[in-house]
Amino acid sequence: MKETAQILREAKEASQIINRLSGETKNLALAAMADALLENESVILGENEKDLEAAKCSVSEVMLDRLRLTSERIASMAAGIRTLISLPDPAGRELSRIHRENGLEIRKISCPLGVVGIIYESRPNVTADAASLAIKSGNACVLRGGKEAYRSSRAIVDSMQKGLEKLSLPANAISLVEDTTRQSAMEMMRAQGYLDMLIPRGGAGLIRACVENATVPCIHTGTGICHVYVDEKADLEKALAIIENAKCSRPSVCNAAEVMLVAEGVAEAFLPLVFQRLVKERKENPVELRLCPRAARIIEGKPAGEADFDTEFLDYVLAIRVVKNVEEAMDHIKAHSTGHSEAIVTEDTDAAQKFTQGVDSAAVYVNASTRFTDGGEFGLGCEMGISTQKLHARGPMGLEELCSYKYVIFGNGTVR
Repeated sequence: MKETAQILREAKEASQIINRLSGETKNLALAAMADALLENESVILGENEKDLEAAKCSVSEVMLDRLRLTSERIASMAAGIRTLISLPDPAGRELSRIHRENGLEIRKISCPLGVVGIIYESRPNVTADAASLAIKSGNACVLRGGKEAYRSSRAIVDSMQKGLEKLSLPANAISLVEDTTRQSAMEMMRAQGYLDMLIPRGGAGLIRACVENATVPCIHTGTGICHVYVDEKADLEKALAIIENAKCSRPSVCNAAEVMLVAEGVAEAFLPLVFQRLVKERKENPVELRLCPRAARIIEGKPAGEADFDTEFLDYVLAIRVVKNVEEAMDHIKAHSTGHSEAIVTEDTDAAQKFTQGVDSAAVYVNASTRFTDGGEFGLGCEMGISTQKLHARGPMGLEELCSYKYVIFGNGTVR
């Protein structure tokens, strides 16, 4: 097993080559990586099947879905890589230019960060997304996946490395940490001089560990206690479709809704519709409703404990609270949100404006599902993660968020 320290050193060396590549060469590399994924599909699926078999006894069916790969998902991964080819090169762009009276010309130029580290859990598709974003932005990446998905991630990385090698590019520009113990995660958190940015993608425990222990710059990502507020002037058919999509389309992801807030003026009419759609009509995976006392007087469900409004369920579970109006909904979100994604369903433009101005989350929706907080859906190709902090990056992290900038100054023998 290769030591994590060696992997980090090799990635640093590879970054010196990757960050000088032209946009054309980076696009050729992406095309080769996408081709290699498809060419090695049978190997990747075989390794994924081993991961699934090993995980069956220890994770839920919902979490197994996050781990599972299919031919369609591999094709989607390859398509995501190809989408990046059509996007502008984020590195080397002139962001601004200033002419000074002393003759200096000061240019602000975007540039790659260097080496980006990603610690993530049982999401093998993250492996391809992260690697392709890194290469397109001129960075090397060091990937540290969860042990449940190690075989799958290893097969994906091996395939993409073959794509790079076809172009005589350093395979170590895409690296997978072989040690899946906590020790390797800690090494990455403290890899000063080797990692320029660390991105944790996973549950609250992983993110908290990185934030508390990292000595390299670390992005707060992922944890999504996402809210959908149904206003008293909502179109109830729109609201029903939005809450079903936000909760049920893929409950194991961070942009799925965990809490529904309902204005008291429509609660009597709307909650029975929710119960019918999410519970009675769902023969497979009916949603378990956790209800505040006012909601419990209208429909059936389990009583909600206070912790239910601070829980990322990642499952077919939805906490429901009846609130007075948009102001009370905003107060609840302020107290319980993780700053990821929130939505209001309303036909009242004033209520929508209050909500979008007053809710301080990375993504705020009007009459749309929270499930759109995603790099691909935002037109970014794919994403490194969803940043819930405010400095440097916020929301889906695409190519621009993997770049910094530097000043390039031209003079003519100019002295101060």
